Formats: sequence, C-alpha cells, structure tokens
Amino acid sequence: MSAPPTFTAFAGTERIVRGTLEEMLREAKKRLDADPEVRLFIFEDASGRQVDFDFRGSLEQVLSRARPERPAKAGPGRPKLGVVSREVSLLPRHWEWLERQPQGISASLRRLVEEACKRPPDEDRAREARAAASRFMWVMAGDLPLFEEASRALFASDKQRFTELTRAWPADVREHLSELLREGRAFPNECEGKKTRKR
Repeated sequence: MSAPPTFTAFAGTERIVRGTLEEMLREAKKRLDADPEVRLFIFEDASGRQVDFDFRGSLEQVLSRARPERPAKAGPGRPKLGVVSREVSLLPRHWEWLERQPQGISASLRRLVEEACKRPPDEDRAREARAAASRFMWVMAGDLPLFEEASRALFASDKQRFTELTRAWPADVREHLSELLREGRAFPNECEGKKTRKR
C-alpha cells in the first residue's frame, strides 16, 4: 500500500507543519484559531499545487469536509478480469492512429501504458519533483530576488547555482524546496553517496 499523500502549511513564510492531511489540518486549524488574521498557504507536496480548505467550525467539521469521498462504483467493463471502463479524451489524429492498430484500440492503449510503466522511473520522478518545486516557488517565492534565475537553474538541473541563487530566501521556504527536490531526486547524482577508496 502506498503512503498517504502529504501536505505542507505555511503561515506567511514560516512552515508550521508537514504531514498527512489530518496532521496538517489539525496544526493549521490550531494556528488559525490562535491568529485569525494569519495568512495560510497550503500545498500538496507531490504536485506542489496550492490547495484551499474550509476552516470554519470545529476541527471535526473541518476534517469531515476535507476527507475525500469514497469513489463511485466502477462502470461497465470486465470486472472479473480487473478491467474497468472509463472515458478517454483524445484528439482526432490519436483516434485515427489507434483505429489503424491491428490489436484494436483498447489493446493498443494497454500496450502503450505497459511500455511506459517499464521505463526507468528516475527521470519521470525527477521531472515531477522539479515541476512541484516550481509550482511551490511561484506562490512562495515569485516576488523574491533572483526568482527567474533560480527557476532557470532548477530546470537546468544546476543544483549548485540553484542553491546560490536561493541563499537569501526565507529559511523555511529554502528548506521545503530542498526536501521536495531531494525526495524526488531532482538533481543528478544528488542521492549518491561519496565513493570510498579501497585500501
């Protein structure tokens, strides 16, 4: 089972919590109750997208509104084989290409997905981490010095220059960016340890 998604809440440029949805809401609600004028910024860590929650009422009411609804029952398909039917939107040229495939549209789509799943995940993971960091930066650092230069360094995978350009940014913003990028292995060789010499 995959780990639950994590969220991070900032009060201004101060990071107040990073954790599961419930952990984040609990701490964010506590901070908001203590200071109703505080400006909260909440992010989904995997995507870097800013998200909003309704903090009115009690903590339990907040949690109840925020919990995801149970998915609806699967539509038609071949459930005994684990096949589920869902709508797919493609451009006309994509449909034309699929219709020309000898195995049929569904089989061709399944084959394309299987081939994509076999590719090494590191490159995709790094790209997603840079995209998440970029979204977070737009909200929290868009007005900070050297933002555009730092964004270029991020997408050029230039860790040293990125670190230098963001050195004067608020500490919690820098730390959160560092965590997102490190966990996603966004910079080449970032997670490789130093090689030890054999004696």
